[in-house]
Amino acid sequence: MNIAILGYGVEGESVYKYYSALHPGSTFTVYDNNLKPTKQLPEGVRFVGGLKDFKGITADLIVKSPSIPPWQVEVTGELTTVTREFLKHCPAPVIGVTGTKGKGTTCSLIKAMLDATGKKAWLVGNIGVGALDVLNQINSRDIVIYELSSFQLWDSDISPHVAVVLGIESEHLDVHKDFNDYLMAKANIAKYQKPDDVVVSRAGNQYSEYVSKVSPATNKVAYPDETAAHIRDGMFYYGENELFSVAALKLAGAHNRDNTCAAITAVWPWLKDGFDMERGVETFEGLPHRLKLVGSVNDIRYFDDSIATTPGSAIAAITAFDSPKVLILGGSSKGASYDGLAKQIKTSSDIRRVLLVGAEAPKIEMALKNASFARYTNLGSAVSMTDIVKSATDAAEAGDVVILSPACASFDMFTSYSDRGDQFIQAVQSL
Repeated sequence: MNIAILGYGVEGESVYKYYSALHPGSTFTVYDNNLKPTKQLPEGVRFVGGLKDFKGITADLIVKSPSIPPWQVEVTGELTTVTREFLKHCPAPVIGVTGTKGKGTTCSLIKAMLDATGKKAWLVGNIGVGALDVLNQINSRDIVIYELSSFQLWDSDISPHVAVVLGIESEHLDVHKDFNDYLMAKANIAKYQKPDDVVVSRAGNQYSEYVSKVSPATNKVAYPDETAAHIRDGMFYYGENELFSVAALKLAGAHNRDNTCAAITAVWPWLKDGFDMERGVETFEGLPHRLKLVGSVNDIRYFDDSIATTPGSAIAAITAFDSPKVLILGGSSKGASYDGLAKQIKTSSDIRRVLLVGAEAPKIEMALKNASFARYTNLGSAVSMTDIVKSATDAAEAGDVVILSPACASFDMFTSYSDRGDQFIQAVQSL
């Protein structure tokens, strides 16, 4: 069998391992944008690099990496993806989770709740392990939680049994053609469901609600909602079923309480015991770079929210605390507008100072000016994280919180959001 792998990153490696075991003796060719392989290729694998697109390729089977836009691909042979292959052959029910922000946290909360019952739950996709790496270990009694980005859903024609659609806002417009292309990719998580499947949507988010509407599933639920998971009098409920105290949740912010409601609604077909849910939630202390407390110095608390690469996620960080705040915003562009973020900053009475950094600093500055907010400093791009943290510390007072919640990607000054967050942590620990 002649197999072509389009793009060879972490997922490309997983593709090779899976298909070389499934079809021993096959010949493999890797096609890539890069001139040279970024990872060592297995012996005998042919490499074709420096491609501007992936048109004119012929093979028995072609496996596309998520980062490659569908419109760049025109091939002869069977075309598939990891998402499609996994959902097609997985013997266990799959809870798929998508949305602009909160996917990793919601997936982790779902797994924590299921783990508390002793049920075998697999966490795959963007978070957890490679889906194809564990496919042959999964049995029908298990449950799979699959974090799905727009890129993994871009050209999918199969949907999971439970589709969880968190809030959707503009994102990845530097890669997608436009917002509609992004939304249509997200919609594939539910578009191909069966009537007896379940779709969970974010109440009040018109785009999440749209995805729910395109699903053929007859079981459609929203959160937070009085008919499903919601909060009342400091307790999590599902309908009229009192489950457990909000105090069990160790994550700050209303957005994380919403993520917990999404997780409860997702597991409800399997788990209706508030005690087990509470045990699971109590074990989860959050994921790296997601509004995590780094430390406290001279009664100033520092929070790393480097994964906040959209204005909406930065707004969530702002509203998560009642204390006066010093915000660190800026980075590289993802095509977003900052007008809503600037309006939130203007109407928040407890923003002590906003520090702007990176390539998007001038655009955010203009949005702040248009919103008549003047308490900001544009530090530009020629500044280290040590200097950024020092400036934030100088602007803060005892009792304040300093939040790195950039609302932008990281690739102008850092190698990744995790690199940006790690440098922030190191700078705070050096104070």
